Amino acid sequence: MEKDMINIALVGAGETGTPLLEQLLHAKFVNVVLVADLNSLTPGIQLAQRQGVRTTTNFMEVAQLGTEIDIIIEVTGVSNVKEQLRKYLHDTGNHHTIIMHEMIAILLMSLLRGQLVTMKHQQVDYD
Repeated sequence: MEKDMINIALVGAGETGTPLLEQLLHAKFVNVVLVADLNSLTPGIQLAQRQGVRTTTNFMEVAQLGTEIDIIIEVTGVSNVKEQLRKYLHDTGNHHTIIMHEMIAILLMSLLRGQLVTMKHQQVDYD
């Protein structure tokens, strides 16, 4: 790896995103750049704000950061969000940033806890 920090943006700061955000904030090699959620009152948004991490209710702001972000962790459970992020990265020629699927986040959290964690989402319309 060329640098000593991994720049992360988190999309979805609810049931799945909040515990993941807690882990990311404790990792010395992770720089959480931006946390996005439609609801500015989610526990993850509030945690990010307390830690001085920039927050937004517009998930496309994450993609607009361009190659400043190494990994976008998308844990909304809404396929349209991932599709819009992927399209924006493609259309802008961003071949650096990757979008991490929610199942990978669940796998990592399960490994940390030593047991399978389950996540559920409320149906939200992201248009």
